[in-house]
Amino acid sequence: GVLIEDVDWLIRPAQIRVLPGVPQALRRLAQAGFRLIVATNQPVVARGLATEAELEMLHAAIAAQLTAAGAPPLDRFYFCPHHPGATLPAYRLICDCRKPRPGLLLRAAADLGLDLRASFMVGDRPTDIAAGAAAGCRTVLVQTGKHLLPPIQTADPLDPLLKPDWTCADLPAAAEWIVNHK
Repeated sequence: GVLIEDVDWLIRPAQIRVLPGVPQALRRLAQAGFRLIVATNQPVVARGLATEAELEMLHAAIAAQLTAAGAPPLDRFYFCPHHPGATLPAYRLICDCRKPRPGLLLRAAADLGLDLRASFMVGDRPTDIAAGAAAGCRTVLVQTGKHLLPPIQTADPLDPLLKPDWTCADLPAAAEWIVNHK
């Protein structure tokens, strides 16, 4: 919902639609010196709708469509295939990588040498904001409509008092704020 149109179960490259202004926003962030990391919960794996290998192919297709639209290359995708109510028993576990836990962000920081205090987590759900805050990032909530839905299933209760550092309509507005507050 931040980079591409949100579909209920993204399992085919034909479902990928880059949102307006996203390539330019990503380019602006990269030019300002930011690394571009995607951290995503992917219940399609836990539900048995896609394998991890198929998900990685989808991520490659997303990256290719973004690049074809003028975006700079993304640095890396990190995904959590787990879900507390997974259809597939192997993925039915409480992990450190499912947002709102910060495991994906901590792994990205370790792998890529990122300073999370100088980083921003942009997302469209309260769990994204909670993961970013738990990792020590500044947070931006993009109001795609998903922010109004009930929270995703998680082992951890969300703090109702937790607020993002900034709220905006889309990634171009988020990029503008981030570049001005780095």
